[in-house]
Amino acid sequence: MDVGGDTSHAKSEPNVVPLCDILLVLLIIFMIIIPVTQKGIDIKLPEPNPDPGPQPPSRLIVLNLKKDGIFINQESVPRELLRGRLKEIFDIRADKTAFLKAEPTVKFGEVVRVMDIAKGAGVDTIGIITEKSTPQAAAAPAPAPSPN
Repeated sequence: MDVGGDTSHAKSEPNVVPLCDILLVLLIIFMIIIPVTQKGIDIKLPEPNPDPGPQPPSRLIVLNLKKDGIFINQESVPRELLRGRLKEIFDIRADKTAFLKAEPTVKFGEVVRVMDIAKGAGVDTIGIITEKSTPQAAAAPAPAPSPN
């Protein structure tokens, strides 16, 4: 009795037609979705100026903290008048950037106070000017603590 039928004609190949149908459907879906999901930002690039002409040099504002006082560039300013003087300078300037240079003997708290005064007077950006360290100063060992 032959229940299973004739087995000499059985095929061992997979049926790939449904797989091809699924791949084609996925391809069509992605072809529709990709252009819809692409987003960009519209920008307007500035036109190059063919002849910029001579530009007036912008004068940098340097706050110099020394042990004998505060200086705006070369002008000595008492700390209580610093906010007003900086406000006068930066009210008419488009570039609201100041640079700060302090002697090593000036305490850190004083530097922070001057930075706070400058920010309150309208300075947007404060750059710190540091001195270039020499290799000898960087390589010098720290002094040993005293035995007292």
